[in-house]
Amino acid sequence: MRGEDAKQSSIFSIISPERRVPQDHPLRVIKAMTDAVLRSMSKQFDAMYSKTGRPSIPPERLLKAQLLIALYSIRSARMFCEQLDYNLLFRWFLDMNADDPAFDHSSFTKNSERLLKHDVAGKFFAAVVDEARARELLSSDHFRVDGTLIEAWASLKSFRPKDEKPEEREPPEDPGNPTVNFHGEKRRNDTHASTTDPEAKLARKGNSQEAKLCFSGHALMENRNGLLVDFRIAEANGTAERDVALAMLEEHVHVEQATVAADKGYDQRGFVEPCRELRITPHVAARSKYSAVDGRTTRHEGYKISQRVRKRVEEIFGWAKTVGGLRRTRFHGVERTQQAAYFVGAAYNLLRIANLMMATG
Repeated sequence: MRGEDAKQSSIFSIISPERRVPQDHPLRVIKAMTDAVLRSMSKQFDAMYSKTGRPSIPPERLLKAQLLIALYSIRSARMFCEQLDYNLLFRWFLDMNADDPAFDHSSFTKNSERLLKHDVAGKFFAAVVDEARARELLSSDHFRVDGTLIEAWASLKSFRPKDEKPEEREPPEDPGNPTVNFHGEKRRNDTHASTTDPEAKLARKGNSQEAKLCFSGHALMENRNGLLVDFRIAEANGTAERDVALAMLEEHVHVEQATVAADKGYDQRGFVEPCRELRITPHVAARSKYSAVDGRTTRHEGYKISQRVRKRVEEIFGWAKTVGGLRRTRFHGVERTQQAAYFVGAAYNLLRIANLMMATG
């Protein structure tokens, strides 16, 4: 029997968003862990806000909104707030009733400075890592480091000579998309800078690749379950991969006879020798000639295992760029891009932990 296309006569309902979310939905596990992490940060939130004045949007709600933006590949805060108006799943995750008004997208901008000042994103990411450690999901002695390039929110047309004065530039015929001729001009980071984002640097992945204005992203992954232990943003230069990797290892690896896997780009004495000083065995992929590692390292079975497992970090970068929206940052400067990277890294870890828990029952 054909059903009737009855017209909607009322939108009144007493069903709560909680009842609309399936019991086996992955966000349920993520929400429970996120709420536990945010409760542990309650005293930090108290210190961030004045005791008087109008009540603001709870910081817990803003942080959870950042997770949803990463998990659901939402392109902007404006688009998120638009979806929040009608998406019951988002409202349930943020502990909002169906008839609560959605907050304005400017709330993210207004609270950004406060979050940066108190390093809330970094503390939130660290708390998620501690949650994984409490569940015994992290390895304490086997790690992997790697780096990637993250495109800056700046056009190559903004890459101008540093000594050029604004008044010396010819007015563009099209302010929105000016015509710029770089033919025959040598552009380098020591002589040029972006007028849009001066902290972005011209970089490329390889000799055959196109140069773009970028930041460098660096991941420290543990080998047991492929979880992020640290995720840092730095200036894109020739030594960033090595310097940031050593800084992360020094901060997070505190056991003797630990190992760290890395690709051939790390096969240099400037990385291998400091690792050994930290009592960390460098399981770097050996170059065919002039390698900094020898048979003392490569002959062991653990070295072969590290080389096989180290490829997992590419999954992290792939997820962060395609799903988390970090292929190209939406922010200017290292500090704000770092804040976004911490939220993406926390979202990845929470999703990974949820999948591990659901797989083990």
